[in-house]
Amino acid sequence: MHGLVDTHCHLDAAEFDPDREQVIAAAAASGVTHIVVPAVARANFDTVLELCRLHAGCVPALGIHPLYVDRAEPDDLAILEQRLAVHPVVAVGEIGLDFFVDGYDAARQEYFFIEQLKLARQFDLPVLLHIRRAADIVLKHLRRIRVRGGIAHAFNGSRQQAEAFIDLGFKLGFGGAMTWPGALRIRELAATLPLESIVLETDAPDIPPEWLGRMGRNSPDQLPRMAQVLADLRTKKIEEIVDTSAQNVFSVLPKLHHLCTSPQVSL
Repeated sequence: MHGLVDTHCHLDAAEFDPDREQVIAAAAASGVTHIVVPAVARANFDTVLELCRLHAGCVPALGIHPLYVDRAEPDDLAILEQRLAVHPVVAVGEIGLDFFVDGYDAARQEYFFIEQLKLARQFDLPVLLHIRRAADIVLKHLRRIRVRGGIAHAFNGSRQQAEAFIDLGFKLGFGGAMTWPGALRIRELAATLPLESIVLETDAPDIPPEWLGRMGRNSPDQLPRMAQVLADLRTKKIEEIVDTSAQNVFSVLPKLHHLCTSPQVSL
């Protein structure tokens, strides 16, 4: 049986500064064998790369998050391209669009998203997508700039949108939101979409599961219990959920296994 894979965990976040080593150790002790750590801005590219170099099982993705594009410069894209050319990463991410926050600049978000899709295509990398209130626009760009799939993270869209992402070669992550009884649409999708289209994620320290409360700090050692929720929703054995979801990750992030078994380039 495969181990658990957390496909989205911001281990470099300040919330983990007091006890990051313990958090990583607790995740390993709980059966989490791989953690994908996505960058969100140029300022943390090297932090993420170094964290993953130092910790077995942690693998980097590099990208500029839509909520960080207001402080990004066009030169940041050149830096991202340089890092992707030199450092082994599993994906370009976290990238995408966020039309939820007040005062967002749609044109600026779309510019950085499009340019990063081009980089993903240039380096033949999958992408980790942030798609809050923007799934249809994200899909429009993905149909125009074809990449090798990836993961639609924190998915909260319709069944039609879910199927559109799956048709484009994407897996879906639901994270802690799936554990809340009131999240009826997410739980219905988690229960009924093909299991081959679903991956596990925490988005730690964010989107805590129901048992931590809305203000709790999420962490990757919560992944086994999230997997059990998915198993219960689908009336499957936990072993099948763990095994199939891991296979799904390795198929959509093909460099994951190689990065965890090979020495990474030092900074």
